[in-house]
Amino acid sequence: MRFFEYESRRILERERIPTSAAGFASTAEEARAAAEQIGGPLVIKSQVLTGGRMKAGGVKFADTPEACEAHARDILALAISGHAPRGVLVAAKAPIAHEYYAGVIYDGVRKLPTFVFSDMGGIDIEEVAETHPEHIGRGLFSTVLPHMDFRAKDAIAQTGVTGRDLTRLTPILSALARLFVKYDMTLAEINPLVKLEDGSFVAVDAHMDMENEARPRQKVLLAELGVGDEETRQAREATPFEVEGGRIDSVDHRGVAGNVTEFDGNLGLVIGAGGGSLTLFDAVRRHGGDPANYCEIGGNPSVSKAANLTKLVLQKPGVEKIAVMMSIVSNTRVDIVARGVVKACVELGHDPAEKIAIFRIPGAWEEEGFKILARYGVEYCDRSVSMHEAARIAVEKVSTRPDGAKPLPGERAGEEKPPAERLSGTGEVVEG
Repeated sequence: MRFFEYESRRILERERIPTSAAGFASTAEEARAAAEQIGGPLVIKSQVLTGGRMKAGGVKFADTPEACEAHARDILALAISGHAPRGVLVAAKAPIAHEYYAGVIYDGVRKLPTFVFSDMGGIDIEEVAETHPEHIGRGLFSTVLPHMDFRAKDAIAQTGVTGRDLTRLTPILSALARLFVKYDMTLAEINPLVKLEDGSFVAVDAHMDMENEARPRQKVLLAELGVGDEETRQAREATPFEVEGGRIDSVDHRGVAGNVTEFDGNLGLVIGAGGGSLTLFDAVRRHGGDPANYCEIGGNPSVSKAANLTKLVLQKPGVEKIAVMMSIVSNTRVDIVARGVVKACVELGHDPAEKIAIFRIPGAWEEEGFKILARYGVEYCDRSVSMHEAARIAVEKVSTRPDGAKPLPGERAGEEKPPAERLSGTGEVVEG
């Protein structure tokens, strides 16, 4: 989950990292009051969970409380990339002598958090890495061993910072690293971290992301910030489809049916196996498919969880068929997933053989799962068929009209009622 800038600043203050004077306001009148309290030149920034605020007109400068109030009123009425602002941050305009970047990210290859520091702050760190890699310092650190400040100091020194600046910057980057671990962050960055004309350092902008799974563990912090349990806090507001996906996963502790993301496509996906979900999603796109959603299912979900996730996907407008796939052999029981997806189809009045384009899950209890699928006429394949081939099969099925012809651009195959004879006499889908 993502934090707004004003919340990220509060987290910095919680860990005694110096920040410029600022206040959060949800109305123009509150912005004026904050300006009067801060005094001096001000910057007014829209509080949205997306970038591009400056270009969109979401950042303005003012010299008086009256100008601050007028700017705040305009910004509060301005949507940026479809996001309505939560409020505005009114902050003192700092007398900047130099700008730095300080951040901590997680290195997925080395499985360790990493310091990232640059003496070129105020711009995207990706741009600095591409055009001026010599201005970036890095360093790994352990989440288990006691934190050692010299590792932060080394990352800073790699950029050529020395003397008193190095001494003053080191505890700030070290505190950011401890914050990263303490609050289960996936990203904690200060950009820019500025040196003021008097030689001191303050954070004037901050960005933080926290592991979604850490929310129960970080209840005290979230309560202090006023973050509600229902807030998903992604880069955009969750759709009703995505909210329902989260609810399906939360009401049953067995297995996972998570990371449900909505797309405007016609092929529904029930896919899993960790990073394999991304691989399968990409495989569908590579073969010209149009996914209706992304999700992750695995870890031995119950039949009801698999069924409810499948129902959610099937009931999404525009979905013609679903593909049920996993990329690797896992401990997820094939028969349970098979029961779940078939149960969903039958209870919604669909013929499983028509609605399930392909079923490709290698794993435990394969034979039992394949028997269930065969009973309902569902096409399935074992681990001898690659995930890319399974994705191709699914795409071809959803892209072909009943008469065998390819659909015209923008045309989608009409939904057919399942043959009564195929659903009759098959018995009940047993939930386990």
